[in-house]
Amino acid sequence: MFNLLITIIIIFFILMTWILIQQVARKFAANHPELGPAKEEGLGCGKTCGCKTGCKQEN
Repeated sequence: MFNLLITIIIIFFILMTWILIQQVARKFAANHPELGPAKEEGLGCGKTCGCKTGCKQEN
């Protein structure tokens, strides 16, 4: 039972850490627009739009 509780706590803190890292990256990108937008995992050309030869996304 103790191992289960430790595992739950570890997973919770890992997920919270990941959320905080994403927030810091977004805030950094907002404060430094010359570096471009923050790259989100799973987004971008070839990931969500279904194209494989090039994206024709409108800005």
